[in-house]
Amino acid sequence: MDTKQKFVTCFAPGHITGFFTIHENDYPSLKGTTGCGLVLNRGVTVKVCSSPDITETEIFLNGSKKQAPVTSHLVASLSCEPVRIESHADIPVGCGFGASGAGAMATSYCLNDLFSLGLTQNELVEAAHVAEVVGGGGLGDVEAQAHGGIVIRKRPAPVTKGGLLDRIVSPSFSVHCVALGKLSTKKTLSDSSVTGKINIAGKTAMKNLLLNPTIEEFMLQSRSFSFELGLLSKGTKDIIEAVENVGGFASQAMLGDAVFAIAGPECTDTVLREVMSEFGTVFSSTVAGTD
Repeated sequence: MDTKQKFVTCFAPGHITGFFTIHENDYPSLKGTTGCGLVLNRGVTVKVCSSPDITETEIFLNGSKKQAPVTSHLVASLSCEPVRIESHADIPVGCGFGASGAGAMATSYCLNDLFSLGLTQNELVEAAHVAEVVGGGGLGDVEAQAHGGIVIRKRPAPVTKGGLLDRIVSPSFSVHCVALGKLSTKKTLSDSSVTGKINIAGKTAMKNLLLNPTIEEFMLQSRSFSFELGLLSKGTKDIIEAVENVGGFASQAMLGDAVFAIAGPECTDTVLREVMSEFGTVFSSTVAGTD
């Protein structure tokens, strides 16, 4: 065993975007989104190892070696030497649960500790954000993931570049999800007809949410946004309908072929899980409250 091997392990939470608007910019640090989403208590755990025996950076996700462009860019920007990265995702990957952003955030925390970089959280968020933009991951997950709760992204970009975040006041609650498949964020956001719909529907959703900043309004605006985009599969539509039939709230996780749902006044979490389990494996998570 190499006694000179060093390693650090860190965790970062997943994030579900309900609706968003894209803000383009030639500078990756300034490109981003406004919108609203939920930060989960489940996410990605990353172990970063440094050793004289490691001659090139290798990245593994759930045991499989990956190219991982987001993480690769992050390592290149923060590390002066090759590392071995082992990530374990406790959330579906590529389905709209912010796994890419969580992996980037956790990796940035590890590199900061491992190499004593002396960076603040906001500086690490900026590094992760740039890696997400350049690598074709998300455009706003990491800002929310560093904040927690039900995060409203009022101005795009990290706070180091003028971004502005707020939160919906709420007690902690459970969110239940079913992932049916993947959607490519990079491919979807390169379609101008889709991005046009995103920006129109996203602005409307944000305006309505700020008039009534509650978790129920967030879910209603997210549902409206998802139907306006037209990216819903038959399966996701069926799950949303089934949840609403028992009094719950549901919408599509952006961007993925997946549904997230919360209980309503006349619907318990147990009933919600039972209904959703008819369509696939249900995974549940807690969203931290402000109380």
